[in-house]
Amino acid sequence: MHFQQLTYFVAVAETRHFTRAAEAVHVSQPSLSQQIRALESELGAELFSRARGNITLTDAGEALLPLARRILADAETARHEVQELVQLRSGRVRLGATPSLCTGLLPDVLRAFHDRHPGVRLLLEEGGSHDLVRQLARGALDLALVVLPLPAASPALTTVELLREDLVVVSSADGPAPGRGGRVRIADLEGAPLVMFRHGYNLRELTLAACRAEGFEPSFTVEGGEMDAVLGFVRAGLGIAVVPSMAAGRAGHDLRKTPLAGPGLRRTIALAHRSDVAPPRAARELQRMLLEHGPEAG
Repeated sequence: MHFQQLTYFVAVAETRHFTRAAEAVHVSQPSLSQQIRALESELGAELFSRARGNITLTDAGEALLPLARRILADAETARHEVQELVQLRSGRVRLGATPSLCTGLLPDVLRAFHDRHPGVRLLLEEGGSHDLVRQLARGALDLALVVLPLPAASPALTTVELLREDLVVVSSADGPAPGRGGRVRIADLEGAPLVMFRHGYNLRELTLAACRAEGFEPSFTVEGGEMDAVLGFVRAGLGIAVVPSMAAGRAGHDLRKTPLAGPGLRRTIALAHRSDVAPPRAARELQRMLLEHGPEAG
């Protein structure tokens, strides 16, 4: 008894038609009929009654059908389980993340993941949350670390909150300290030279919204950069910037980090993937490790 024969048998039992069954399993009708006859010969019983062109199950066929379905389902489960193990040895994960998380959270987690699954290729896409959401929507990423809330017109994504992170003000260590009393109020940013991220970054929109809530438009000395560029411009004394605390913590001693006065600004980081497509096994394993590590980072 072969899996192929059971597949053909189930197809005929469900369609009650040899030609349609052959089309469903992509073989010729004579080949399918030959395999059904071989199965009947091996079992020593007819499985179908073919009287007057009507195909019905015999008692033997009725007894075999649930068993055949179970055997085929078990075989598919076994195939799926083996494929998932193979994915953890030689698969790939396409991960998107904001630049601050690429330098803050991800290095330690990706190192741990690589040590555990050295055969899995890690493909990283760095960008703002809006860009990453578009990449997820078109299937170019398996997972992405994005900032909540998502844009209003986002596709159907499943998100799991990972961490909440305070924003701080960074300035050149050689320049004057911003704010007063070791803290910076949003109102203190009025008229201050700001280095600003490019369009599409939640950090840009969060900072602008906070300034406008205080009744002013901020002044930019440089705008349009990625995280490394923004920190570099601040380091060079071109202005100050509002950045995530993780990125500021890894920026080096030549930058001053000043907390924002209460209530401050925070951002919520979440793991996202498409709701209509389950991430591959390797991506789910990385997701698990990120969720375990995330609260420690936050």
